[in-house]
Amino acid sequence: MKVLLLANGASIHAARWVNGLAEAGLEIVLVTQDRDVLPLDGSVVVHQLPFSGSLGYFRNGSALRRIWCQEAPSLVHAHYASGYGTTARLGGCGPLLLSVWGSDVYRFPNRSPLHRWWLQGNLAAADRVASTSRAMAEQVRRLTPGIGQVEVTPFGIDLELFAPAAGPPTIADDAPIVIGTVKTLRPVYGIDLLVESFVRLRMVLAQEAPSVADRLRLRIVGDGPERESLSTLAAERGIARVTDFVPKVPHSKVAAELSKLDVYVALSRHESFGVAVLEASASGLPVIVSDAGGLPEVVRHAKTGFVVPRECPPAAADALKRLVLDAELRRTLGSAGRTHVCRHYGWRESVRRMIGIYQDMESRPLGNTLARKP
Repeated sequence: MKVLLLANGASIHAARWVNGLAEAGLEIVLVTQDRDVLPLDGSVVVHQLPFSGSLGYFRNGSALRRIWCQEAPSLVHAHYASGYGTTARLGGCGPLLLSVWGSDVYRFPNRSPLHRWWLQGNLAAADRVASTSRAMAEQVRRLTPGIGQVEVTPFGIDLELFAPAAGPPTIADDAPIVIGTVKTLRPVYGIDLLVESFVRLRMVLAQEAPSVADRLRLRIVGDGPERESLSTLAAERGIARVTDFVPKVPHSKVAAELSKLDVYVALSRHESFGVAVLEASASGLPVIVSDAGGLPEVVRHAKTGFVVPRECPPAAADALKRLVLDAELRRTLGSAGRTHVCRHYGWRESVRRMIGIYQDMESRPLGNTLARKP
């Protein structure tokens, strides 16, 4: 089967899909605007579209159609509904599977009625739509009533790369207890809420368990527009001395960063799925997440971690307190998290599921594709 993937070639998540599908034996053609494409399997054919940027999504339709006619794939899989979904729609290529990623269905349609109308057209033009979470699938249905089935295709985790570190969680009475996150530093991801939760935790433990409070450390890994303001916030709140800001690391180094943590925290204001949380769970870490979007789907409350109300540092601090004071609870939840990811979110299973959708689309006559034949 030959599949034309229309996606951001510089995205690690898109590159993982490309490589995973190619390694599974599919003939993959990647079509992208990006000039700096991440390393790909040697069998992958790459076509670069002539135009870049937001307008490129509109201007590249005819170029995509030429590539489609040349390659004659079994189907087209476009990633990101507002961007490459536009190119696929204007190119008239198919059968078309359209994967939504998050901001394309949560933020883009709220910019204006015109943005919403255009996105609805992109979704309706697809023969099938895929979402990484049930919550985001519901958002698609709200945007486009009557769209029919939306496939849920969780983004799987590399269980060999993300695995528990050697040795038990921090138990020694004088060892630091490191709370942290690995995320882009943007307001949507609530890193400021993590800082405030950490401050509150230290204040409470300074009264109740001062020796434990002295062991607390905060580690924030990532870059982004909030880097300076978060550093200032940490200084203003009196935790600069116990807070480490670490620059963004390549995906291949994320597992090493997770191994330095005792608790992983994601207090996002909005979140489509929660790949980073699953990577932390696969690494044997207990996790604390907000109830935003798809995050509650990837955490079993009080089993693999804790789900707290979004925008609520007191609740997050309470959950942190439970984990900080109980090393055995950290170990139990972390171990259960690893088991949960292995059972439900392994990368190989995700690839198999995606191929199953491809095969089903290939075997069914799809009305939207009748006018697209080259």
